[in-house]
Amino acid sequence: MKKIEAIIKPFKLEDVKDALVEAGIEGMTVSEVKGYGRQQGHSELYRGAEYVVEFIPKVKIEMVVSTDEYANIAIKAIQENAKTGKIGDGKIFVSDITKTIRIRTDEEDGEAL
Repeated sequence: MKKIEAIIKPFKLEDVKDALVEAGIEGMTVSEVKGYGRQQGHSELYRGAEYVVEFIPKVKIEMVVSTDEYANIAIKAIQENAKTGKIGDGKIFVSDITKTIRIRTDEEDGEAL
């Protein structure tokens, strides 16, 4: 089992979600997050005053898939649909999951997904 976390631009969420659903990925968790990477924030002008925005609004998508094949499908769908070609497109993190338990039924691992 693999956990995939993707940090993307908020306006790309619907495109990514639709691509994941079309690819057969059944569940995901979405959170609004803030952060920065190489871009180190940016300056904006508001009512004539300049101020620095250090943390950029992003969206974090998390999902767990049962096989490496599904992980590769999900990663490809995210890459193709989150990319704008500009700085700040985001990151994808993949990690191994050693145990999963569905609380309601006590099912474990692949059955719990």
